[in-house]
This record gives sequence, C-alpha cells and structure tokens, in this order.
Amino acid sequence: MKIAVLGGGNGSHAAAADLSEAGHAVRFWRRDGAAFGPMIETRTIALRDFKGLRDVSIPVVTDDLAEAVRGAELIVAPVPAFAQEDLARRLAPHLSDGQVIYLPPGTFGSYLMTKILRDAGSTADVAIAETGTLPWLTRKHGPGEIAITTRATRLPTGVFPARHSNHALAVISQAFPDAIEPVEDALSGALMNAGPIIHPPLILMNAGPIEHFDRWDIHNEGTQASIRRVHSALDAERIAVREALGYGAPHFPLADHYETSNWMYGNLAHDKLVGSGDWHEHLDLKAHRYMLEDVACGLALLVSIGEWAGVPVPVAAGLLAIAGAATGNDFRRSGRTLEGLGLSETSRAEMQALLRDGL
Repeated sequence: MKIAVLGGGNGSHAAAADLSEAGHAVRFWRRDGAAFGPMIETRTIALRDFKGLRDVSIPVVTDDLAEAVRGAELIVAPVPAFAQEDLARRLAPHLSDGQVIYLPPGTFGSYLMTKILRDAGSTADVAIAETGTLPWLTRKHGPGEIAITTRATRLPTGVFPARHSNHALAVISQAFPDAIEPVEDALSGALMNAGPIIHPPLILMNAGPIEHFDRWDIHNEGTQASIRRVHSALDAERIAVREALGYGAPHFPLADHYETSNWMYGNLAHDKLVGSGDWHEHLDLKAHRYMLEDVACGLALLVSIGEWAGVPVPVAAGLLAIAGAATGNDFRRSGRTLEGLGLSETSRAEMQALLRDGL
C-alpha cells in the first residue's frame, strides 16, 4: 500500500521502519524537516529488534505534507493526543475521499480531528480509526535509530464514523495483518486506551523519586503492589464505563498486561519492557507526554465520560485532581473532556447516531 506516516516520535519512527520493511510504499513526514537529521538524505532508519540491527530504506522522507498524503490509502499518525488538533488543521487541504487515518492510540481524537477538518473546510469523506496502544513497544536510540522491544498482536480498533468500519478495518489490516480486532465504534476504541490507566498512577505515585533521581524506571522499581492495586481500581472504573455504555467484552483488562499473554502486546510484554532498559529515563512531570497526553487528555476524558454516563469514577477523578495540584493546572478545565468537545449535553441516542453516521 501507499502509506503516509506522520510525526517525529518513537511510534512514527517505528511505523516508518516496520511498514517499509514489510514492503509498503511509505512516505515519512514530520513538520520540521531539519529534525530528520541525516535521514532526510540517506532515507534509512536503523532498526533494532529481536532479529538484530539493520538499515531499513524509507521510500520517501519529507517535510512536505501534501507529498506525504497524496494518494495514500492509509495515513498512520502515532502523534501524541495533544498534537492532533494541529495535525488536523495541516491535513485539511490535502485529504481525499476514501482515505483512512489511523490514530494509535486516539483518545477520541477521531471525533476531534473530524470536527476540525470540517471546520477548516475539508469535505473529504475519510474514516479516522483509533486503537488502545501503539503497535510497538519502542524507543528511539538516537537520530535515525529505533529499537522495537515487541509488536502488538491485538489492536482493538474503532472507526469514526462507524459506517466506514468495513472499509477502514480492511485497509488497516493490510498494514497490521492478524492484529486488528474490531470494536463497536470510535468511543469504544477510545475507552480501550491503555495510557490513561497505566501511566497516571505510575507518575503520580512515583513523583518523589522521579523528581529526585536523574533516571527512574516507573515500570520496574516504580511498579509496586500498592500501585498495581490502584491500577486495578482505575481499570475497573474504565470497564464499568464501557459496560454502562453497552460496549461488550473483551475489555482488555490491564491485569493481562502484567500477568498473562492475552493483552495487546501478548507474550508477557511487561517483562520485556522492563528487561529492555529503554524506559529507565528522565521524566519532567510537567512536560512529559504521560502528563500532557495520558492525564490531560486521556484521564480527563475518562472522568468526563463517567460523569456523562452516570458512572462513579472516584479513583480517576482523584488522580486527575492530584495531577492538577502537582502541576498547577486544572485539567478538568483545560483537559480533553466531553464539555471541551461540545458533547456534554448530547443524549445517548444522539451520541450513538453521531458515532455511527459522523458529522
């Protein structure tokens, strides 16, 4: 397929390398071409995984968004949720009917981006899908080198609007064969997002050592029994919200990430994550995406959906309040919520119609 990969982070580099090596015609775009470094000339990424280290050729490396998305059947955008608004505005003049955008994960960015596209004048009939995690556990090891610890084997994916599900899932499955698991709609996909469940307890309950030590692995020494119990309680609230909205199992409980091979990455991925050492890093609590994406966007969204659905979410609300106090930012006002999206007064029937038919 012709695939555009957008963004400059860990997930985007992994996507460009993995999808190119699989034989797809990849156009790799980021808005700051200079940040590509030598890659803009060499058009290669050094990929490190269980097979070892090798160079992967990327067909197109560009800072020209029109060039990247022109004729692309699939647009993979593993950008942080807080970058989706800007990306949608940039994409608006360049999209065409039938294209599929994939947000791994999305945080209900499928709806947000569609609304921005429409407000910006785009009439392209596109589908935007989202899933619960990146398709890779991955970290950059420097300019032009990406390490993939493991790949997702199960990607629960919802599409906005759901009327495009068959087409969108067929396209995405060509890029991620045997991994895509359809869910009901984009909101169901958003409520599969693992980041707002994993990361807020880890960064908030480890705030002391994170600020004291130069490098701290929240997934190794930072994952203790008391934090796991908070994880379980928070995840139970997420699942309760899903059930109240009529979404069916499997709900991909976070316990499977730690205890079984049934979760999105399979094969006891938490052990591989810790063993890689790639997450032993410096974290700036105010600036890191765990706060700006998983708390300000994901956790705020979960709390607002719980309130809208009439489902108590005291652990989620408590963590959101603590994060606000720790950073001096009221995420109930500034974060991604149904209120901020203009959907808080939407009835359930209206929401179902919106998710099915789109804007």
